[in-house]
Amino acid sequence: MTAQTALPPVSPGLPRDGGDGPAPASEAPERPAGPSLSPSRAADFKTCPLLFRFRTIDKLPEQPSADQVRGTLVHAVLERLFDLPAAERTPEAAAALVAPSWARLLEEGPALAEIFAATAVRPGRDPAAVAAEAEATGQARLFTAAQDAPASDEAARLAAFLASASSLLDGYFAVEDPRRLEPAERESLVSTLVDDELLIRGYIDRLDVSAGGDLRVVDYKTGGAPREAFEGRALFQLKFYALVLWRTRGVVPKVLRLLYLKDAEICDYSPDAEELERFERTLVALSQAVERAKRDQDFRPKPSRLCGWCNHQRFCPEFGGTPPPFPAAVPADSPSPANGPAPVDDDRLA
Repeated sequence: MTAQTALPPVSPGLPRDGGDGPAPASEAPERPAGPSLSPSRAADFKTCPLLFRFRTIDKLPEQPSADQVRGTLVHAVLERLFDLPAAERTPEAAAALVAPSWARLLEEGPALAEIFAATAVRPGRDPAAVAAEAEATGQARLFTAAQDAPASDEAARLAAFLASASSLLDGYFAVEDPRRLEPAERESLVSTLVDDELLIRGYIDRLDVSAGGDLRVVDYKTGGAPREAFEGRALFQLKFYALVLWRTRGVVPKVLRLLYLKDAEICDYSPDAEELERFERTLVALSQAVERAKRDQDFRPKPSRLCGWCNHQRFCPEFGGTPPPFPAAVPADSPSPANGPAPVDDDRLA
C-alpha cells in the first residue's frame, strides 16, 4: 500500500450511470456469447471452484446475510447523499437517509426482511468457524451483537441493524468530507472485452476525476480493515476496475482507494500500466481455467476458513453432501431460480 495520495477537488467530468440503466456505449459493449467475469465471480473461482459452480452454473439461491444487506444499505445511503447540494451533505443528513433507503430496498426486495427472522448462524454451519472468520474480516462486533439479540425480537433486530448502519456512516465522515467532493460517477457499470472475447465488468462505487483528468476509483467497505490474507481480495477487485478504465478510457487510474468505514481507515494503491497488463493476463488465464472446468464438468471444492460462511455445505462433498446434477447449457444471463433469493455479490464487505 502507498501513503494516502492527495488529489485536488474533483469536478463532474463524466456522465453518471447510477446503475439504473446501461452504461455509455463505449464502456458497455453488447454482451458476447463468449466468457465473462465479474470481480465477485472471479474471486469465487479462485477461492473455491465448486462455489463458483454453485453460484454461476447451478445458480443456487442464497439468503444474504445481515452484513451483506447492511453493506447494500450503506452504499445506497452514500449514493443518495451525493444527490444533495454539497453544503447539505452532513452526518445528520446521512443518518436521515437510512430509514427511507431501507424502505426503498424492502420495496425492491421484500425478502430482505427475512434476515431479522433468521438466527445469526444458519443451520449446518459451524458457529466457531463463523465467529473466527468474523474476527478475521473485522465483523466480530456485529456478529456478537446479532448473537445476543433475542431470536424472536425482530423489531429489536431491525433497530440494531439500522443503528449499525448509522454507525458505519460515522466512520465515513471520519475519513472524508463529502461537501468537498463532486463525484464524476457513482454505482457505475463499466465493462470491456479483453483478449478479443473475454468480457469483464463490474460496478464502481465512486469515480472521482480531478481537474487535470486523474482518475480515483473509490470503493466503500463496510467491514473492518482486513488482515493481509483478505486485503488481496479487495485489491483484486479494484485492479479489475482499473483495467477496465484503462482499456476503455486510455488512462491508468492514479489512485485505487479503499474506505474501511468500520475502522475509519483509508488504504490507497497506485497501479501502473505494466501491472495492469500482468493482471489482464491473469484474468485471461483464470477465464481459460473456468472454461476448462465447464468443458470437463470438473469443479472441485477447495476447503478453507471461508467454508464457515458458505450457503451450500449440504451440497459439498467436503461436508458429506452431493452436488446437484450438472445442468444443461443455459444462457449466461438466464435468471436465477424463482424459489429463493439470487446469489449475492459480497464485494461490499471487507
